[in-house]
Amino acid sequence: MEKFSAEQFIDFLGRIEKLKSVPRHCVTADGVVENVAAHSWRTAVMAYLMKDELEDIDTDKVIRMCLLHDIGEAVTGDIPTFEKTEEHEEVEKQAVDELLKSLPGPLYQEITALFEEMDAQETKEARVYKALDKLEAVIQHNQSDIRTWLPLEYDLQKTYAAEAVKGFPFLERLQEESVKETERKIEEYSRK
Repeated sequence: MEKFSAEQFIDFLGRIEKLKSVPRHCVTADGVVENVAAHSWRTAVMAYLMKDELEDIDTDKVIRMCLLHDIGEAVTGDIPTFEKTEEHEEVEKQAVDELLKSLPGPLYQEITALFEEMDAQETKEARVYKALDKLEAVIQHNQSDIRTWLPLEYDLQKTYAAEAVKGFPFLERLQEESVKETERKIEEYSRK
């Protein structure tokens, strides 16, 4: 079985380390521009914390999906969902493949299969990962200062994760609560 050399391992970590510096279109509650690594980390934490809420789901697989889903952005940078095109998505897929090619064969195959599953959105695990990806962004926006929002985000906050959570009762409740929080935040801001 092909294994990592120490040099390969360190090189790969160096390539994805960029995720710690790639800014996202969101600000933390403390006013710091969020980075891609922080988003992926919190999405994975969400998956772990709700493991008992999601029946018949391979939570470990969902965590792996959450941790890895944005690694292509180490090459492409983050493009907000409301600006992302099919061309952007294709470039990101190519970036992921280029990154993964540096891995030992079995690991390359395993992670490539994981990305194919995420893209197909046919398994429960892939659908949960996608819902968490979207919910984390909504929750983070709710935790940020509303003055950092773009005008289009006032409505996007209410709809962004709505389709993705369907069929998962706990995720549906999180979405509903997030929409309530968005509406409270908008209402409070409009009174100022």
